[in-house]
Amino acid sequence: MKLDILAFGAHPDDIELGCAATIAKEVSLGKLVGIVDLTRGELGTRGSAEIRDIESANAAKILKVAVRENLGFRDGFFKNDEEHQLEVIRMIRKYKPEIVLCNAIDDRHIDHGKGSKLVSDACFLSGLSKIQTSLNDAIQDAWRPKVVYHYIQWKNIQPDFVVDVSGFMNIKMDAIMAYDSQFYNPESKEPESPITSKNFLDSVKYRAQDIGRLINAEFGEGFTVERYLAVNSLGDLK
Repeated sequence: MKLDILAFGAHPDDIELGCAATIAKEVSLGKLVGIVDLTRGELGTRGSAEIRDIESANAAKILKVAVRENLGFRDGFFKNDEEHQLEVIRMIRKYKPEIVLCNAIDDRHIDHGKGSKLVSDACFLSGLSKIQTSLNDAIQDAWRPKVVYHYIQWKNIQPDFVVDVSGFMNIKMDAIMAYDSQFYNPESKEPESPITSKNFLDSVKYRAQDIGRLINAEFGEGFTVERYLAVNSLGDLK
């Protein structure tokens, strides 16, 4: 299956928090979108890997993505090295996306920046034909995505561009709340963390409102880029 967009997240729920409304919008426009989680989030304060497996599958259904996979890297301890790069390359070559979305370039959680660089490096290496990978005993063709975009997470990073996601925030919030073990739940008896407060959950929406305000839209999601964006004419810019 060839995808238009492949989104990577260091943990299940990273993508939902960072760019779920954009994904929902692209799916509504007929784009084939897939998700690859690098880890199962087993070090999270609440829940467990098994619970998050179920939650991520439920979120995928809400977003109507074509596929969701988990590479099972060690939460907190995966590295940007050859072993991990080759696993990500296999996913890129398997789905041949034109666009890759990945973690914030710098963030509070160490896995986010690390995962961002790992995926970015793998996107480049995936285009080198002398790096051989195989899947189901078949040699894979080299493939390099056209662009890599980084969504924004905990830190208020200045976006290079903003996607108008008005009309898709309800889907984003539903996908986030599929992770019932992770976010605000007044009935939960589990330990508190920075993402379990009502303020954090509310901040997802008011951040999207604030970013949307910058482009005169109700809601927006921001991204950073690794190279200049190209347009055919000034009229392409809004």
